[in-house]
Amino acid sequence: MLPALNEQENLELAVDRAVEALAGMTDEFEVIVVDDGSTDGTLEVAKELMRKHGALVRVVVHPVNRGYGAALRSGFSVTRGDLVFYTDADNQFDIGELAYFLPLIEDYDVAVGFRVYRYDTALRSVLSWVYNRIISVLFRVRVRDVDCAFKLFRREVLEKIQIECDDFFVDAELVAKARKWNFRILEKGVRHYPRLAGETTVQASHVTRTLHEIALMWRRIYMPSQKHLRKLDEQRGAAEFVELEPPGSLPAS
Repeated sequence: MLPALNEQENLELAVDRAVEALAGMTDEFEVIVVDDGSTDGTLEVAKELMRKHGALVRVVVHPVNRGYGAALRSGFSVTRGDLVFYTDADNQFDIGELAYFLPLIEDYDVAVGFRVYRYDTALRSVLSWVYNRIISVLFRVRVRDVDCAFKLFRREVLEKIQIECDDFFVDAELVAKARKWNFRILEKGVRHYPRLAGETTVQASHVTRTLHEIALMWRRIYMPSQKHLRKLDEQRGAAEFVELEPPGSLPAS
């Protein structure tokens, strides 16, 4: 699964790489793109990729931006495989490295990547370091890079965990809740690459929001609220599937 926000310049390469890599690992896979209310041409690129790759690529759309966590929640809800993997659509990870995780997941429930060396802005690197320390201390999560967007789950883990976070704190929520339910977690290093195009959507302004999410984490873990999830969907709009009419055809000129 590839959540995407304003990744017009990166999405085609990300999906093409994903299809090629996964085809070398298994005969049964799908690539789900979640367009989280992009304002550039991300959705148009996603539609072209559906035409290019056929049934291998599906697209879920948020009419308005709902946040990274909401994008993951929408994507997870439509996945069909026994194993579910997600990474970002900015090409900063090599999906081919997933091949090293697949044999290991036979003995674990969650496989979490950590960036051996980070190619990020100084601001993002500092924020990430502080964030990881806070999460480790408060929630006893022994993961060195909790917000690394390279994670593989068994389906039963995602069925047990209910995501409530809408923003980037979702990575910590997933790991913390997996730990709470005593799922087996593996951590393995992955390579990280410079962003080739576009800009990161993580800004300093997210700090206050993240601190608020941290304060609410205990309630999310120990008092999961179905009412809260329904309220979020009602307020922010449900996700929509993109369909081509007729399937696989090009639009009339």
